[in-house]
Amino acid sequence: MAEKFVIQGGKPLEGAIEVRGYKNAAGAVLAACLLTEEECVIDNLPLVEDVFCLIEILKSMGVEAEWMSERKLKVKAGKEVDPQKIDIEKVPRTRISVLLIGPLLARFKNFKIPDSGGDKIGLRPISTHLQALEKLGARITRRDGFYYFERENLKAKEIILKEFSVTATENLMFAAVKAEGSTIIKGAACEPQVQDLGGVLKKMGAKIDGLGTHTIIIEGVENLNGFEHKIISDPIEAATFIVAGAITPGTVEVRKVNLNHLDIFLDKLEEIGVNLEKGVDFVKVSYSPNLKATRAQAFPYPGFPTDFLPFTAVLLTQAQGKSLIHDPLYESRQGYLQELRKMGADVEVVDPHRALIFGKTELKGFSIESWDIRAGASLIIAGLLAEGQSTINNIYQIDRGYEKIEERLQQLGADIKRVKV
Repeated sequence: MAEKFVIQGGKPLEGAIEVRGYKNAAGAVLAACLLTEEECVIDNLPLVEDVFCLIEILKSMGVEAEWMSERKLKVKAGKEVDPQKIDIEKVPRTRISVLLIGPLLARFKNFKIPDSGGDKIGLRPISTHLQALEKLGARITRRDGFYYFERENLKAKEIILKEFSVTATENLMFAAVKAEGSTIIKGAACEPQVQDLGGVLKKMGAKIDGLGTHTIIIEGVENLNGFEHKIISDPIEAATFIVAGAITPGTVEVRKVNLNHLDIFLDKLEEIGVNLEKGVDFVKVSYSPNLKATRAQAFPYPGFPTDFLPFTAVLLTQAQGKSLIHDPLYESRQGYLQELRKMGADVEVVDPHRALIFGKTELKGFSIESWDIRAGASLIIAGLLAEGQSTINNIYQIDRGYEKIEERLQQLGADIKRVKV
């Protein structure tokens, strides 16, 4: 049954909120379990729809998955795993299912997988993935909505990725750890989740150098072991709550934060005029009424993350002057700006990648639509700020990446309710 959020804006937020495990890191670590027949234990999993969906996809192939506690999962991909039994209905429900390609290719000589799904933020082709895997020896065809993979032995190569793609880098890492010889990946992504996955693969016995840089070198091995691992905290969720605390009355302490993953973002917030205090593993943010306009442009890590732009856009509606946001990566990510305009934001969409935001403007409650995970979260922030009642529809998109976000915001004093449609 469809659900929506109903928000009464203008309420002060006060108190502490903890960041959960990083969904994007969890997807890669879950996929890594396919590389070994031994038992793997993963802790600090976020209880979100994308993670639940990926676990069900793994189980459909014969992977054993048992919850040991609320956030700890024991996984074993034994000899009975069969990729031909993959649940073709669930794969398109989550973008992170694309991460199954690399480990399946490393383990099986042939399989097929449907197109993956996810956010509606523009074209997200996997051509970079496919070209890289073909260089290792994969033969790939596409027909009738499926990708078909075949291989003999994977052979290591020097591969230059066409873009700084996180998931392409991760899929290539999965395949390269079982390839014969030394694979050199140039143009590799170096986001926190890529480094986290590299750490897991090393625990499994992989030989990897260059994590955290744009050149990763992997020496293939014959066998990989099981592992135990705790998922890193979610920097995107941390950013969401920090911005919410900045534009609503009160003081919010965001806990279990890895500040090393938020350097550029927090620096930008300080430039804008956000009142914040940084601790060892927390950020305390207070209502910041005197914000200044700025330019925010997405860059590959360690640059300003594309996923942070929607929250920043809401913040900039409260900044004095003309701001520019620029996302060169996705041509359809700015749909949330149209929803902000319905609420009274003064926004001019210059082209599919750029928009001007004129502030400061008062936002009014409205019925708005969540088009993707981060857009939906940004609209929750807008609803918390706005005068009157806001309704956010299609909140399944938000649930894909945020765990019970309404209950956690309620503990801070937000007036937000989940309502069945």
